[in-house]
Amino acid sequence: MTKETNRWVVLISSMGILLCSGIVYTFSVFAGPLAELRGWAVPDIMMAFALNSAVGPIPMIFGGYLTDRGWAKWIARIGVVLFGVSFAFTGQATSIFQLYLIYGIFGGFAQNFAYSACLSNTIRFFPDKKGLASGLITGGMGGAAIIAAPIANALIERYGVSQAFWRMGLAYALIGFCFSLFIRSAPKQIVPQEAAASEIVPTKVSGANKNWKEMLASPAFYLLILMFAMGAFSGLMIASNASLIGQSMFGLSASAAAAYVSLYSLSNTSGRVFWGAVSDRIGQIRAVIIIYSAIIFAFVLLVSVNQIWSFAVGVVTLGLCFGGVMGIFPGLVMDNFGPANQGVNYGIVFIGFSSAAFVAPKVTASLAAANNGDFTKAFYVAIAVVLAGLGLSLVYAKSKGAAKPAVEAAQ
Repeated sequence: MTKETNRWVVLISSMGILLCSGIVYTFSVFAGPLAELRGWAVPDIMMAFALNSAVGPIPMIFGGYLTDRGWAKWIARIGVVLFGVSFAFTGQATSIFQLYLIYGIFGGFAQNFAYSACLSNTIRFFPDKKGLASGLITGGMGGAAIIAAPIANALIERYGVSQAFWRMGLAYALIGFCFSLFIRSAPKQIVPQEAAASEIVPTKVSGANKNWKEMLASPAFYLLILMFAMGAFSGLMIASNASLIGQSMFGLSASAAAAYVSLYSLSNTSGRVFWGAVSDRIGQIRAVIIIYSAIIFAFVLLVSVNQIWSFAVGVVTLGLCFGGVMGIFPGLVMDNFGPANQGVNYGIVFIGFSSAAFVAPKVTASLAAANNGDFTKAFYVAIAVVLAGLGLSLVYAKSKGAAKPAVEAAQ
């Protein structure tokens, strides 16, 4: 394994798998047509999206446990195939309970099973480029809607929403399976030999490895899980409602709104890579502080200027920032608690994200429904949440000595 594994092949394959399971971020494209077909209320439909993300900690922790023991290939394969199948059968749900069960519970379990294996396994191959690797690998998840949103909209218009679910789900199950054939498990502690990229040898990694019990005893854990939740809240709000926000507040057509979903996804993907690389240079917590400040700016713009250009700027900024949060936090967990138990440890910290995923879409849809499609009050809620996250990030930075840049720390 250590003589034959090319870490970049594993990275690209993991990105491909998450590109398939990341179709969850196109759910706002399906929500309106599904409500029209079944006669369900949009807030009730969005509850399925909330459940899909909220179940995340269970498969993340379980999948992370198995990934830490060398089962990454099988966890990724099982997860992406089952997710594709569950997405296909979502369109066949005839009751809201079936929607919650198939898309929310079953789909959420499968998606996060694959996510856990791909992320926790791949990041171990890149101890020298944690931010960049994490950004690239999670970029696969964020980039899915760039391709999927316009395809989904076209399929819905031509075949109906049920067939769109069916066709896209089965296609992604097959594609994801093919990518999983190239996944290999990483040693717990490695460093690459850049002169021979195919060779990986064990090395000592700075920082003590902590198991989940030791992690829970650390004050840093509680700061990280809250910061993660508060940072992800705004991104999940937009991811689950971008199409509806564009149509109800800015007068966009369904096809134009789908294009903005793709724009958000492109920004989300770019943000994971960009902020991951930036965090390797200036320090992760400094990057987080800048991200939270930019989120506040974006929402102030959205509530202050009701123009198409402001929606575009807001979508791009929030997408970049959501991507940054998702790209940086895996590395923050590894820096604090070591690589050996990254699968389980990140799975537990991921509870922060899942909590936000359960609350944000439901709160957003409910506030919009209560205000005739106006999302302004939801935007104010997001500002308050991110302000709290910014405060906690400053506390964390102070506790870590202002977070020296990674380049300085490596010297």
